[in-house]
Amino acid sequence: MTRPAKILFSLLFIAMFITCSDKNNTPERPGNDSSPVKADLWLDYTKEATTFKIWSPNAEEIRLFLYEKGEGGKPESEHKLKPDQNGVWKLDIQQDLQGTYYTYQVMIGGNWLNETPGIYAKAVGVNGKRAMVLDLKSTDPEGWDTDRGPRLNDPNEAIIYELHIRDVTVHPESGSTMPGTYLGLVESGTKGPEGIATGLDHIKELGVNYVHLLPTFDHYAINEQRLDSAQFNWGYDPQNYNVPEGSFSSNPYKAEVRLKEFKQMVQTFHNNGIGVILDVVYNHTGRTGNSNFNLENPDYYYRFWEDGSLSDAAACGNETASDKEMMRKYIIESVSYWAREYHLDGFRFDLMGIHDITTMNEVAEAVKQINPHIFVYGEGWTAGDSPLPEKDRALKKHIKEMSQITAFSDDIRDGLKGSVFEDQSTGFVSGAEDTEESVKFGIVGSIRHPEIDYSKINYSKAEWANDPWQAVSYVSCHDNHTLYDKLKVSRPEVDRSKLVAMDKLANAVVLTSQGVAFLHAGSEMLRTKNEEHNSYNLPDSINQIDWNWKVKNKAVFDYYKNLIRLRKAHPAFRMKSGEEVRKHLSFKRVENGLISYQISDNANEDTWKNILVIYNANEQPFSYALDETWQIAVIGDRFDLDQGTKAKKAIEVPGISMLVAFQK
Repeated sequence: MTRPAKILFSLLFIAMFITCSDKNNTPERPGNDSSPVKADLWLDYTKEATTFKIWSPNAEEIRLFLYEKGEGGKPESEHKLKPDQNGVWKLDIQQDLQGTYYTYQVMIGGNWLNETPGIYAKAVGVNGKRAMVLDLKSTDPEGWDTDRGPRLNDPNEAIIYELHIRDVTVHPESGSTMPGTYLGLVESGTKGPEGIATGLDHIKELGVNYVHLLPTFDHYAINEQRLDSAQFNWGYDPQNYNVPEGSFSSNPYKAEVRLKEFKQMVQTFHNNGIGVILDVVYNHTGRTGNSNFNLENPDYYYRFWEDGSLSDAAACGNETASDKEMMRKYIIESVSYWAREYHLDGFRFDLMGIHDITTMNEVAEAVKQINPHIFVYGEGWTAGDSPLPEKDRALKKHIKEMSQITAFSDDIRDGLKGSVFEDQSTGFVSGAEDTEESVKFGIVGSIRHPEIDYSKINYSKAEWANDPWQAVSYVSCHDNHTLYDKLKVSRPEVDRSKLVAMDKLANAVVLTSQGVAFLHAGSEMLRTKNEEHNSYNLPDSINQIDWNWKVKNKAVFDYYKNLIRLRKAHPAFRMKSGEEVRKHLSFKRVENGLISYQISDNANEDTWKNILVIYNANEQPFSYALDETWQIAVIGDRFDLDQGTKAKKAIEVPGISMLVAFQK
């Protein structure tokens, strides 16, 4: 079909859809009890009966196929759903269907679409083609009813460790007996080279209190029937949003196994005092024409330009339309389902700026009703333009309109180490000039502060957070270069010892800033991806954590561990409100390559009355004059958080390092 013909077809389809909407086939505003927005579209199972439901207002007919297995074979039976009201179709089957697989098939315009497990599927067979009727209670591990995650007073108490499940355990020297799996990730007692702790024990030793799992719902990229072959993908190609990915389970052919093992993973993290955050990707689907959304109600769940072409603010081929009521309903209910069924402690929204502000506020409100300690954060940007008006987008600059949402700060990220989009770009720690205001902005958590010149910040020219916990402080993540690779690429002439110093200083700033602290897994041992900046589908040899790094870079690991110990011990580094930060934190000396600030008067009930922090990004030591006597808690690699050597007239701050001093 030619492009003009495609456009004409799309316009005709949209016109048909609008006509149908006049017949009450699209959702009404919430508040109307007969509206599909109020409808429960999840499968209802009891031993006596199962109720199947699907919302497809333009369907002429919908049939249900029941199968014995999750793949292969012919249907055991075929049934017709009946139209209920407002586009909802239903069918009750009066028998115990536990363990039965099923699919829907929708007729539109006289044509049968492909079979689909349905967008509300909770369990699926291998490769996610068929859903399964399942008593979810049967997948609960022992003690699940009393399982609880960490309790946060404020999100910036979290120290987040972002990881991909496969990366942590797939290296031959990880010591794991179940590499690349949910259960392998939480296996205790694993040892690597020279007896070092790996996996879960390493995460505990480091001291972080939250893990952030890259997308772990069912996605397209991995063929679950070929797990004996090497396959890797980050998972940003969603297939079944409400089901754990099968390739991380011990048996993807049995729908119940991945559910139980995911819960066992969460429970084990919780038993070790670690919360679990899920990276969610509701902004686009991995496929378009044959996505589960389009196999139920073609085109409704997506955004289009006026010419009928798909919009693509996700740069992945499509973008979903959170501002449409049934998509908003779906996102809110899906996130709530993960929170309730899997006891998750937080959600990270991929390209959150594609979603609308109303949806994100309602998501946060819904999950906090389930667990008030859950927190929600995301990328406050898009990857391209969108038909959604900018004023309605959940962008970083609109965080003040989302009082329970946190966003990543690219200001501090690139201020510290240079632009992620330019290999040669440098930042504060790697020798760039005029980056101090961007770093200061990150230190205070992206709030309004009278001692910051907003005209000199790299991206934001005004504050965007009300309180410091609304900003995620970070310098690297799964995207782009690892921190060590970025420093090496941007400063190839610098020797290794200086690169290591820059690396340590970068995350020293992150872990002493007021926002939510976020670390990329492996950064504590100078993780490298051989300078690859986009490893989403590259082999294990690039993405895996090589546990030899921990042996080789033990001093770096110990430094990170001590940074985390410092942050956890001193609440002054994680004040609760913008007002507190403005009251207690003031900058003292700022010049090229040097930032110092003081936190005063037992901020946030800290045991230290006053704290002096100095970041020296210059290669030469800096003699810092003092008016009072201070005790040195951190200098170079040495941490003494109890006593500390006294300094009276001046402190010598080593080159490319952080110094922390205190007064009791």
